[in-house]
Amino acid sequence: MLAKKSRTKDIGSCLMGFSVLMFGMELMSDSVSPLAEMEGFGEIMLMFNNPLFGLAVGIVLTGIVQSSAATVGILQALSMTGSVTYGMAIPIIMGQNIGTCVTALISSIGVSKNAKRVAFIHVSFNVIGTAVFLSLFYGLDAIFKFAFVDTALRPHDIAMIHSIFNVATSLLLLPFSSLLEKLAIKAVRDKGDKSEKTFIDERLLLTPPLAVSECRNHTVEMAKIAREAFTESIKLLGGYDRKAADRITELEQSLDDYEDKLGTFLVKISGLELTDEDANIVSTLLHTIGDFERIGDHALNLVKVAQEISDKGISFSDEAKNELMTATKAISEILDITVTAFCDNDAEAALRVEPLEQVIDKLLAEIKDRHIARLTGGSCTIELGFVLSDILTNYERVSDHCSNIAVCIIQIGHSVFDTHEYLNEYKNAGGKEFTAAYDGFKKKYALPGKA
Repeated sequence: MLAKKSRTKDIGSCLMGFSVLMFGMELMSDSVSPLAEMEGFGEIMLMFNNPLFGLAVGIVLTGIVQSSAATVGILQALSMTGSVTYGMAIPIIMGQNIGTCVTALISSIGVSKNAKRVAFIHVSFNVIGTAVFLSLFYGLDAIFKFAFVDTALRPHDIAMIHSIFNVATSLLLLPFSSLLEKLAIKAVRDKGDKSEKTFIDERLLLTPPLAVSECRNHTVEMAKIAREAFTESIKLLGGYDRKAADRITELEQSLDDYEDKLGTFLVKISGLELTDEDANIVSTLLHTIGDFERIGDHALNLVKVAQEISDKGISFSDEAKNELMTATKAISEILDITVTAFCDNDAEAALRVEPLEQVIDKLLAEIKDRHIARLTGGSCTIELGFVLSDILTNYERVSDHCSNIAVCIIQIGHSVFDTHEYLNEYKNAGGKEFTAAYDGFKKKYALPGKA
């Protein structure tokens, strides 16, 4: 418990919890053992021969305690008096499984639609399982008259019945999982609140590793949205479409929402006691969410450029179109590499970003030089130059953001995020690996023809 290593501390906590559980069970057993000698206790236990009464008691007690484990422990302690039979225990155990759903129902208040659907499925699972189990048990008992029904059971028999019920119900309902999903969606209808998808339950802060994992999952969603927004905005440069533009605007607004809520939640997490690994992940996410949001901003900028091209009827020369096509392919690849590397947490893939970013910088500079040459020769206009400059500037900024994200992925094992120092070290010490990647991208994205 006092160890410095988090893994050792977690193991100690598990062992301590198990010891306290066993000690508590022993105390309960000792405290209820005198009940066996009381005359009134036997009369009370006779009431549990009614299955409906036993089912109701199991539901109510577990609902109040909000822990089936606790009520199972109480039942096990009572069984040590020798007064609890199989006929009494089985309905109570079934009721305990339904009663434990109260916790899920309470937890579903004020959370996302999907969380409420999970609670609905949890309740359905236990109610259906209980109905089937009790129907089969008492139906067969009416026919075959099970001899063990009036036999006193032991604590481990209760645990066995509890386990058999859950395993059997899982096997029974597994083929109908898609049907349960449809029922949950019908029961908890989606009202189209798109902002809800970025919501993170504040209660996750009680378990920092889960909170970090949830933030990581949301940032992965954010990365994919940023890629979709920019990819769709590039398509608009070839032909403006109002519906597509509106879609990109929605995606950009979604990215803003992600950054705001994730940033706030990550700051809260950073103030908690975290392992070194989780602390590094939080730092990485805080750095990257801003870059993904900015990629969305540049996608929106390209939408405005595409609208300007459409409104003014601007048309690029064949040379400019070919050059833009080359730059577009390069920027699409660096964005795809970056997002994939981030989603997969692949540092090796992230190493390919920096060489490509260097190639893109020189590629865009060369396109600008060629445009100036065409402008001087009179084959291009100043108005076209402004539009081209806007496109190239947004391409360059996206490339820079990809570089920032890639560095964060590579540096996740370090606590210091000095990106400039790291990039310089990688370029200078990368040697053949960096040079080979750079030369490969340079050849792949060489501009066609001459200005």
